[in-house]
Amino acid sequence: MNELWKFLLLFAVGSIAGFVNVNAGGGSTITLPTMIFLGLDSTLANGTNRVAILIQNIFAVSSFRKQEVHQFRESLKLSYITLPGAVAGALISVRISDEWFQRILALVMIAVVVSMFIPRTQKIYTEEISTAERRWLIYVALFFIGFYGGFIQVGVGFLFMAALYHILKISLVHVNMHKVFIVLIYTIPSLAVFALSGKVNWIVGICLAAGNAAGAWFGAKASVKGGEKLIRGVLALAVVLMAVKLLFK
Repeated sequence: MNELWKFLLLFAVGSIAGFVNVNAGGGSTITLPTMIFLGLDSTLANGTNRVAILIQNIFAVSSFRKQEVHQFRESLKLSYITLPGAVAGALISVRISDEWFQRILALVMIAVVVSMFIPRTQKIYTEEISTAERRWLIYVALFFIGFYGGFIQVGVGFLFMAALYHILKISLVHVNMHKVFIVLIYTIPSLAVFALSGKVNWIVGICLAAGNAAGAWFGAKASVKGGEKLIRGVLALAVVLMAVKLLFK
C-alpha cells in the first residue's frame, strides 16, 4: 500500500471514529486495529491514537461552543479530577489483552447501552451540576475512568457517558458536551507521557487526527441537532459492535 492510500485510509477511518466518539464512544476500536494493520505495534498505536483524540476533541469543543452548548467552568472542574488517574494510567501503559477482561468489558458495554434506555423519573439538570452528594460520587468515578482512559482509551467514552448521565442526571447532549471537554484536558498529559517515551508516530497521528477532527466537528453538530434520539441510536450501534468484537475475537 503506497503512502497516499495509507493517508487516505487513516483520514477515512479517523472521520468515522471522530463522529462515533463524540456521539457515543468506541472509535478507538476502529483506529487502533487500522494502525496496527499499517505496521505499528500496539503500544505505538496506543500512543499515536492520543494525537487524534486530542485534535478531535479540540474541534468537538469548538463545535459545541459555536452552537452555544457549553458550560466551561463545570467541565473544567470535572476535568481536573481525571488528571491524576489519566497520568497514572499512561505511565503504566500496557496493552489490555486478557481474554476474560475483554469478555467482562463487553458485558459492561452492553449494560451501559441498556441502562441508557431505562426511563428516569428524576429531574434533569442542564444548567448546573446537581447536589453535593452527586459531586463526590462523580469525582470518584471520574478518577478511575481517567485512569482507564490514560491506560488504554478504548471505550472510555461509554464509561464517561454512563457516569455523567446516571450520576449527574443531565441530558445526553450535555453529557457529550462535558465528555469531549474532559477527554481533551486529560489527553494533554497522557499524550505527553507517550511522546516522552517515544511511543508516538507523529506522521500517522496527524493524518488520523485530520479525519478525527472532521468527524468530531460534524458529530457535535449532529449531537445538538439530533438530540437524545440520535445519540441513543449511535450509542446502541457502537456498543453492540464493540461487544461483538470483544466477545468473538
